[in-house]
Amino acid sequence: MKKQEIDHILTRMLDSHNNVSDLNLTVGKPLQVESAGQLVPVEIRPHIRSLTPFQTEVFALNLINGDRRLTETLLRTGSCDLSYSLPGKARFRVNIFSQSGHYSIVLRRLESKVPTIREMGLPEVFQKIARELNGIVFFTGATGSGKSTSLAAILEEINEHKSVHVVTLEDPIEYQHPHKKATFNQRELGADFDTFANGLRAALRQAPKVILVGEMRDRETVEIGLNAAETGHLVLTTLHTVDAGQTINRILGMFSNEEEKQVRIRLADTVRWIVSQRLLPKVGGGRVAAFEILGTNLRVKEAILNGEEEGKTFYDMMVAGKPFGMITFDEYIVSLYEKGLITQETALAYASHRAVASRGIDAVKSARGEATTDIKELEIDRGYRRRV
Repeated sequence: MKKQEIDHILTRMLDSHNNVSDLNLTVGKPLQVESAGQLVPVEIRPHIRSLTPFQTEVFALNLINGDRRLTETLLRTGSCDLSYSLPGKARFRVNIFSQSGHYSIVLRRLESKVPTIREMGLPEVFQKIARELNGIVFFTGATGSGKSTSLAAILEEINEHKSVHVVTLEDPIEYQHPHKKATFNQRELGADFDTFANGLRAALRQAPKVILVGEMRDRETVEIGLNAAETGHLVLTTLHTVDAGQTINRILGMFSNEEEKQVRIRLADTVRWIVSQRLLPKVGGGRVAAFEILGTNLRVKEAILNGEEEGKTFYDMMVAGKPFGMITFDEYIVSLYEKGLITQETALAYASHRAVASRGIDAVKSARGEATTDIKELEIDRGYRRRV
């Protein structure tokens, strides 16, 4: 199989449906793409009913293109990441991984145009995040929830308004930022540095004001990231956690019990914002982002230092901090329902606390004059008589 054949197949897959975000090649299944959050098969000539182990392996080897490091990583760890370009068409973040002795491939389509906060309709607090001078900002959520896109929008805001040096450490580079007011140096894992920890350590000697770390994967990277935030840098990074409150516990879990107190002090001093994201199915097709945003204030710092207590949880603080840009998933999801962007079923399925979201939806319905229950024609039993 030659590069021209690979490019032809990828082009056909991209053009097969609207809103294609991922291309999926799995043994035993036909060629598939993810469109608006759903996997759908792709018709191609000659017809491929189900991919064979040989076909996916040949495809994987062509994408790797003889790169020794990627081949060694795939054999040693069972997976590898790389970038691939269709000239004039699209760029992809590629993950090749072993499963049951076969190779599967997922190609995530990367947008060529750098998004902006305004174009994406992101919460206004994102403007405030972009104006931070130092500290650390975490974006969390599952893979494919839009963390990289939100971070790109914040970097674009910085690029438009600040004359600063920005160093990014990515795996792979997703959005290519042109030089505007800011000066960008974008480095890719494997090609430009070997580990995030080493890349971040080197970045501290490259005189940046802003550092983007693609992912805080281990304790060493977190430690150097905190050090960078403590020394006057603004560090933007991602973690895989389900909500803002869990993020602090996830970081603490990377350190020993003896180190916990010191790490809590460092986090309380450096954390500026924690933003969690989820993508929800949208009415009429497509997806819409829901956010949970935790900013720091005295109460939040106290909870980071001493742990959460009854009535003093991060969730409670986000509810109380709404005037300052904080919001819970439940509140944001109810607002999406109020705008007609998602259904009630979707809202309840993706909420962190179904009861809280349900009460919010009932309040929206009451304000519209809609019924808040399906139970009809309730009345007192007429045969009931009060006994004296």
